[in-house]
Amino acid sequence: MAIRSALHQAGAAALTELLQYDPPAPEQRTRPCTCGHLAKYRGLRARPLLTAVGPVTVLRPYFLCGHCDHGQFPVDGALDIENTELSPGVRRMLAVVGNDAPFDHGREQMKLLAGLEVTTKAVERTAEAIGADIAARQQQEIDRARQLDLPIPLGPSIPVLYIEFDGTGVPVVRRETAGRQGKVDGQPAHTREVKLGCVFTQTRLDEKGRPMRDEASTTYTGAIETAEAFSHRIFAEAWQRGWSRAQHKVVLGDGAEWIWNIAQVCFPGTVQIVDLYHARQHLWDLARRLFPGQDVRQKRWLLTLLDHLENGKIERLVSKLRSTPASTPEITKQLSDEADYFHKNANRMRYPAFRRTGLFVGSGVIEAGCKSVIGARLKQSGMFWTVRGANSIIALRCNRLSGRFEDYWEARRSA
Repeated sequence: MAIRSALHQAGAAALTELLQYDPPAPEQRTRPCTCGHLAKYRGLRARPLLTAVGPVTVLRPYFLCGHCDHGQFPVDGALDIENTELSPGVRRMLAVVGNDAPFDHGREQMKLLAGLEVTTKAVERTAEAIGADIAARQQQEIDRARQLDLPIPLGPSIPVLYIEFDGTGVPVVRRETAGRQGKVDGQPAHTREVKLGCVFTQTRLDEKGRPMRDEASTTYTGAIETAEAFSHRIFAEAWQRGWSRAQHKVVLGDGAEWIWNIAQVCFPGTVQIVDLYHARQHLWDLARRLFPGQDVRQKRWLLTLLDHLENGKIERLVSKLRSTPASTPEITKQLSDEADYFHKNANRMRYPAFRRTGLFVGSGVIEAGCKSVIGARLKQSGMFWTVRGANSIIALRCNRLSGRFEDYWEARRSA
């Protein structure tokens, strides 16, 4: 650690020397100003900067417009250090630690792993600023997709492309739920729903004929937003992943109506599959309502229904539900609602046919994504987010877990 500290000091001293800029040549001492006039060179100005090797001092030319009093530091733009005292390298580190863990933990990691002293607030602001910039760049792509300004698809054909999306709640500060009804009647909401989507590919089956997700093929996108806004987001992601090159296209999800509305509008002609395990859960929940505390009767009643479900005989399952006697009006209504649910999704539950085609019938990828992308970072004990802050971290995490973090920094460098 002592050797590292000494090397950092030497590196910071060398870097400070490199960052001492000379005054501009006489013919370069004026620059255009945004007001339409010329800004004139007013001398060299120094400023501190925290870099990956420690604190340094930057000395660079300063230009001032006499008409609007707007000052310019051209070097700051070239070094990507405008309006910040943190170098791009340090901001990159803070984005990583702020993406992975609570901000105060990130501060500790910076001290231990990089030997850099930063505040918890610096970790928070930087991680959220990088996430917001990623989100803004994504929104530009989404806006182009909405205008059907789509990139020309390049690359080989994709055997099967899957699209999955789901929702999960994130705890937010009180002002973000003003006027929103909670899950319990009469109680205010304490969370906002994140809509998360993922896209992945499949090119082969295992030795038992079961589908295998292509390694490292999963990418994520999501935000706290309306279903309509999310529909544009997931469409842009699917197109970017090779939607037009896919031989077979599959949308997998639970029974939520907003999911299938998006599938119908944005992904017409796809194979639509209701997650088998979610469908099973509907039947198990109903069995517990019908026979509370009676495990044997629950399993006996479920035996035939689960068999119908597994074999894609949804019409028989619906008939069985409609003929099941109920002891209360509430149970009667639930039986009717569940029968309607299975009837409406019958064609999305032909599981034997899907399996024969070599397709997944479970949405485990997005279920795991809701836990790893959202839950692991944004739903820890004591956390309450603003929508803006949560969306910034969601964008950052989706970018990182989709393997696009290096692409983002490369795009910044080339901008």
